[in-house]
Amino acid sequence: MHFHVFDAAGESLGSFGTADHGRRAVTKQIDRFSFAERASHWVSAICFLYAALTGLALWSPKLFWLSGVFGGGEVVRAWHPWAGMIFSCALGVMIRRWSAQMQLDEDDQIWLAKSHLYAQNIEAGLPESGRFNAGQKMLFWTQSAAALGLVFTGVVLWFPESMPRALRLGAILLHPACASVSIGGIIVHIYMSTLGVPGALQAMVRGTVSEEWAKSHHGKWYREVAGR
Repeated sequence: MHFHVFDAAGESLGSFGTADHGRRAVTKQIDRFSFAERASHWVSAICFLYAALTGLALWSPKLFWLSGVFGGGEVVRAWHPWAGMIFSCALGVMIRRWSAQMQLDEDDQIWLAKSHLYAQNIEAGLPESGRFNAGQKMLFWTQSAAALGLVFTGVVLWFPESMPRALRLGAILLHPACASVSIGGIIVHIYMSTLGVPGALQAMVRGTVSEEWAKSHHGKWYREVAGR
């Protein structure tokens, strides 16, 4: 098994196998996300944030002041749909990479029934998770469905003169509805990856997690990558 090793100050001491030992106190790190996975995640995150904030500016006159932060109304109207398309493409890359690992199994059904424990950061009583837990899987599919709705309705609103009236009216209602679902999901995601589960954000920044973190939060996945 391959580990990345860091000292107490966070400086890398190099890469070691399971039989290697540093002379100083070290923390074993396990590869969790590749560079390509992290890149697609952060591209989608940045584009989503831009599209969400500019979308709110275009949606409500009371929030139009947000457009000033991004260069004004004309700039926002021009770039909002492009940010949405880039977000969708990046999400599409993640769907292609992760869809097979996002399928719910029997343990996930039990996990969802006890998800209130996870929300309280209580791991006891929850089934062990694979690379992704049931909550992450549900969020993944919710965001994917919302993104599909955003793309479809967004294209209609982008080229309204080419669309039937009924389609335009439907898009006017469904586009903000899909955006509300997606924004709500992202708020939950940000909370759980920072305050809810300390250490989770490191995985998407450095690409690694500590061995103890992996054992605690994704025991089934840890045994798979550790061969135990």
